[in-house]
Amino acid sequence: MEINKLIFLVTLFFISNSFSQDSEILYDDLDPLDPSKAAFFSAVFPGAGQAFNKKYWKIPIVYAAIGTSIYSYDFNNKKYWSYRNAYKSRKAGYSSDEFQNLIIDDDRLLDGASFHKKNRDLSMVFTVGFYILNVLDANIDAHLKQYNVNENLTLNPYFDGGSKLGPESVGLSLNLNF
Repeated sequence: MEINKLIFLVTLFFISNSFSQDSEILYDDLDPLDPSKAAFFSAVFPGAGQAFNKKYWKIPIVYAAIGTSIYSYDFNNKKYWSYRNAYKSRKAGYSSDEFQNLIIDDDRLLDGASFHKKNRDLSMVFTVGFYILNVLDANIDAHLKQYNVNENLTLNPYFDGGSKLGPESVGLSLNLNF
């Protein structure tokens, strides 16, 4: 069990050190309109803002979230109409609907229709929500891309061996160099 913890910590150490921002970015060359451009691109075509920010790995996540919600909406809409039409045809006196041998009670058809209508409406809420999150993600990521991270801001641990009179102390120091 201890070896698994050690492997996990070593892996975590290497992963955390492998992702960093480019130190070659000149902050004077950054365009302050990049966040609004990224949001506009994502609003017009979902995933385009992530491509504008060069975060290509987010594009499949955007399409999976929005696509799954749209698929769920379509599936529940079809089921809602099939239950509704079967109920209406039974009330009109016909007995040739697709649920004839499966559902005997007409009230169960109404329950199925209301179930799928509720899920259809919820799927639309998720679709709109994921679309808005797509636009927000592109905007926020473009803002964070312009955030100044350089060597002038450091957080280093310090260890004070102490004197013979006082206890030893351990802490963090925050250095700001201008």
